[in-house]
Amino acid sequence: MTTLDERPVRAGQAHKRAAILAAARELFVQSGVDRTSMDAVAARAGVSKRTVYDYYGDKRRLLLGVVEEAGERALEILREHVAHRLGDATSLRDLAALERAFTDLATDLGDALLLSADHLAAVRLVTENEHLLPELDGHPLDDAHARVLADRLDDLAGAALLDAPDPALAAEHFHALTTLRVLNEPSRRRVDRTHVLRIMTDGARAFVRAYAVRPGS
Repeated sequence: MTTLDERPVRAGQAHKRAAILAAARELFVQSGVDRTSMDAVAARAGVSKRTVYDYYGDKRRLLLGVVEEAGERALEILREHVAHRLGDATSLRDLAALERAFTDLATDLGDALLLSADHLAAVRLVTENEHLLPELDGHPLDDAHARVLADRLDDLAGAALLDAPDPALAAEHFHALTTLRVLNEPSRRRVDRTHVLRIMTDGARAFVRAYAVRPGS
């Protein structure tokens, strides 16, 4: 297993770190990680190569930084949309409102993540370079992503709106019916907004059919 270079890194200035990550993401996607030099990253970011090494230590750790930044950004987007669409249980008391909330959430996530060039670039980098990033196995960001929806589903189950005794499993089912289905589509179909949003909303409706508490039940 490849391990991180033990060379210490420093926090540095936020704007320089952001520029380095943006440059690395663009070049890694355009040319591949192996064919991207730290000199090229430094030139694209407008900093010295010494600065890149000071901030990230080596190219593998820079790749991990790019992926982690994308994961943190996706986490914030997920939190925002889950809170917006599912945050008020009192407005979800009838089945139509519950289905509308979940389909709206699915549409939001389709637009904000699955149709986002930056997010798709990060997904591609993970897929192509997973062997270089053992840290992603059991990464805290995975648990954080899972908890956002699971915690809200638990709240909705507590309000007798969903029959979800295992909210974490229910969250996995929502993900499988929506985002994972899109990511398993051929690449030419993943850029078709109508197609992507149809998958997302169909999956959300299937989720509600499976988990919603029916009136009188």
